[in-house]
Amino acid sequence: MYWKRALLMAALCATLAPALRADAPKTETGKPDLKSAGPLAFGARGILFIGDPKGAAIFAVDTKDTAAEHKASINVENIKQTIASLLGTGADQIRIQDVAVNPTSGKVYLSVSRGRGPDAQPVILRVDSAGKVSEFSLDNVTYSKAVLPNPPKDQESGSGRRRQNGRDFAITDLAYVDGTVIVAGLSNEEFSSNLRSIPYPFNEVNNGASIEIFHGNHGRLETRSPVRTFVPVTMGGNPQIIAAYTCTPLVRIPLADLRAGSKVRGTTVAELGNRNQPLDIIAYHKDGKDFLLLANAVRGVMKISTDGLMNREGITKPVHGATAGQPFETVKDWKGVTQLDQLDDANAIVLIEEKGQSNLRTLPLP
Repeated sequence: MYWKRALLMAALCATLAPALRADAPKTETGKPDLKSAGPLAFGARGILFIGDPKGAAIFAVDTKDTAAEHKASINVENIKQTIASLLGTGADQIRIQDVAVNPTSGKVYLSVSRGRGPDAQPVILRVDSAGKVSEFSLDNVTYSKAVLPNPPKDQESGSGRRRQNGRDFAITDLAYVDGTVIVAGLSNEEFSSNLRSIPYPFNEVNNGASIEIFHGNHGRLETRSPVRTFVPVTMGGNPQIIAAYTCTPLVRIPLADLRAGSKVRGTTVAELGNRNQPLDIIAYHKDGKDFLLLANAVRGVMKISTDGLMNREGITKPVHGATAGQPFETVKDWKGVTQLDQLDDANAIVLIEEKGQSNLRTLPLP
């Protein structure tokens, strides 16, 4: 995977060079004013990026977690109950938002909401190679902050089960790629689906690119549905974003197109089934081939080969209720997976909902 990262870094440097500034980034020591803890991603040397949808900001926190541990199999049964006991509350008051592996140390980090509704408190937890769960304190850390300039309003709209707060979708996923934080979510602009590249260290944040896709199961172009989860990959030397949307188009978007203020139409390379929510996605290499692993709310975990993905013709016609495009297989043994990340070259760490409880497990990559 290292050769892919090198190619991706070179391409990103060329694409994003005009956005970089020479002045030193502002860092602080203290407690970040986190209003929520959502998507997580790791950078180099133990830097943890925390997406704060409620606050419409990205925090870069120096965990100082740089000592490599033996990457053993990490398994924690009923982890919500363990977290609840640690935080002095009930398991029904714990919501695990994301799971990320620190590639430097091998420890697993979780973003958690303690409580429900607008008063929920953000918490970051850490699991070591022995399976010990502890709170990662944010009381006195070195950090920097990038504020999104154009988030959705923090107010509810709609009615019934469609009632929602647009601010909850300001940040739906993020990833770090060789000096750049890629952020997906919604903006307050007319074409509200948004992807932005933020150079790190943080100096400035632009309005990002507006994303348009053809949604085969809906039979129309869409500009207001957010990317739910994505993964950066390099195919044929070309850095790409592979993004999954609700109900479930899989879309390829060139990273080089994510220029501030641009309107980008992604290529819908697959329709993976309607009435479904994509939850998390990773890319990995096995037996000389590259694959995507996509966890879904209804349709299980899908293994998708990237062979031919770069040149696949986009879906531009309705495919109501059907699947189409890039083929996939369902990993039948992986049931109830809600979050996943790559632990090492051969294994993934997964959060599984089964028999009324949440379990953190290490599974071999399929």
